[in-house]
Amino acid sequence: MIKILVVDDEPAMRDGLADNLKFEGYEVDLAENGEMALDRLKENSYDLVVLDVMMPEMSGFDVCKQLRIEGNDVPVILLTAKGEEIDRVLGLELGADDYITKPFSLRELIARVKAILRRSQTISTTNDQHYEIIGLLEIDFKNYVAKKGQEEIKLSHREFEVLQFLKEHRQEIVGRDDLLKNIWRYDEFPTTRTIDNFILRLRQKIELNPNDPKIILTVHGMGYKML
Repeated sequence: MIKILVVDDEPAMRDGLADNLKFEGYEVDLAENGEMALDRLKENSYDLVVLDVMMPEMSGFDVCKQLRIEGNDVPVILLTAKGEEIDRVLGLELGADDYITKPFSLRELIARVKAILRRSQTISTTNDQHYEIIGLLEIDFKNYVAKKGQEEIKLSHREFEVLQFLKEHRQEIVGRDDLLKNIWRYDEFPTTRTIDNFILRLRQKIELNPNDPKIILTVHGMGYKML
């Protein structure tokens, strides 16, 4: 059964989300603050985290940042009452997979939950692996596995998606808005700076010299091109 962790310091919101997710057939655990959430994530394996941003002491941003530092790439949906662009950007840059602003409809949240779970669960349980070489890495896009030699390299689901999208448009110029629309899937784009910072981090994993990229090139004023 799919297991979701709901983190929110407001009991009514926390319990309401849990009831609706359980109604959809998911198993749900609860945490009322950031520290409790990190403890739960160390003790259990989850398919998704629904994480409130505005919590006392340890914010959702801090929790998301700590997860990614520890190498945990569990998909995260951030919830917040704030709608300013800078907050959306910060959430994405810290490794969140989606961002929804309160107040929101439960129908919208459930739709986003299902969309992220569909993407994250495309990892195959079979041993049928097919690797493609992209820069320093061998990548199996079907099973979401990346290797450098015999060492498995940790890539987030979004990193796999961006690499696959660029590969499918190899030798073509891909605009930053194209990536936001097709990978981040936002109706209101946060900012193209999100893409630039993401590509910089991705180059550190695939390029021999990230400061002189040969795989993902910047086409100034237009976007990126994979060679």
